[in-house]
Amino acid sequence: MRIVRRGALFGGLLAASALLAIPAAAADVTVTDAGGRNVLITDASRILSIGGDLTEIVYALGAQGRLVAVDTTSQFPPEALKEKASVGYLRALSTEGVISVGATLIIASERAGPPEVIKTLKTTSVPYVEVPDPYSPQGIAGKVRLVGRALNLDAEAEKLVAQIEGDFKELASQAARIKRPLKAMFVLGVQSGRITVAGQGTAADAIIQLAGATNVAGAVIGYKPLTEEGTIELAPEVIIIMRRTSSNDAHDTAELLALKGVQSTPAGAAKRTIMMDALYLLGFGPRAPRAARELMVKFYPELAGERTEPHKSLTK
Repeated sequence: MRIVRRGALFGGLLAASALLAIPAAAADVTVTDAGGRNVLITDASRILSIGGDLTEIVYALGAQGRLVAVDTTSQFPPEALKEKASVGYLRALSTEGVISVGATLIIASERAGPPEVIKTLKTTSVPYVEVPDPYSPQGIAGKVRLVGRALNLDAEAEKLVAQIEGDFKELASQAARIKRPLKAMFVLGVQSGRITVAGQGTAADAIIQLAGATNVAGAVIGYKPLTEEGTIELAPEVIIIMRRTSSNDAHDTAELLALKGVQSTPAGAAKRTIMMDALYLLGFGPRAPRAARELMVKFYPELAGERTEPHKSLTK
């Protein structure tokens, strides 16, 4: 049966189109998930999505009518948390809380936890599809295809992948025009007068590179606190800070710039900081090309007018 969708991917589908998608949810499919498990899905009519990027993908595929619950990182589109039941934070799940929503399919980030809960959930009668979360354009395409296969929406998934790949291709074209990459640093937070920075293997490191800059903490593995001397030695020209929903942006910036180590860097001396929403910047879902492009323009304002708008279906 051909699935009919109308309207923007994130803009909400017409009721008739949502109903047309339901019969496809009943078709049996088998997927190989991030853990190498072959998972048989016989009913994808009631989905629990654990991971903000996965929830975005479900909406982008037009299957939001099947969603019965999400986790608290599912903050885009905003209606996800407002309209769907919540099972809590993806790293602090409870077996009872997950089972209670009555899902017939669970799609979850490989970063979901705690491990003992995930181990138990994989043994229940509800299919549990663990989705890999690599920080790359290819990784995003893989996630979209896996979710699309699990929901029996392969054609929709390929259309979305084509849009995402097109945006990344244009992003790379813009990055190629950058003559001297900026030296950037991503600060996860400030605690006891020390900053914690993002090194290789992190979403922050990947997004910095996609945006055409160099991560000065690239020799660091994962996230690591730095001493004052270490901060000065890295000498970032721009510092990226996360915007959190519960934080005071001005206070966070002031606290960072008050540190002597930061003040002694080119970024600190020029008070050059960039603050962006954490889930938007680091989520690596369908909006990742847009997030990287936005960061690139903040790095290099001269590139602001050199590109057409991203696909509207990915920006609403």
